[in-house]
Amino acid sequence: MPTFSDDVVAAVLHHMNDDHNDDSQLVARAFGNPDATNARMTTLDDLGGTWTYEVDGAEQTVTVPWSKPISERPEIRREIVFVYRAACEKLGIDFREH
Repeated sequence: MPTFSDDVVAAVLHHMNDDHNDDSQLVARAFGNPDATNARMTTLDDLGGTWTYEVDGAEQTVTVPWSKPISERPEIRREIVFVYRAACEKLGIDFREH
């Protein structure tokens, strides 16, 4: 299974959790649990991204598939935006351009 280097994964996680935490919260609420809090992206691979969140103090995890398998670093951004927009649509909220 193709995967990304640890450096690439760490950079994406840092960016998502430091700069786009609100987006991670939306993903967790849309695809995990509507009551999700403290969401953060915890890993990714060629097939999808994984977010961890809390509901009533209990940690839960959801993996959301990309629109298609990916193998190149630039595709990660495209797919995270795809997941973010799908989360907004599912929650019935307007998405902002990234």
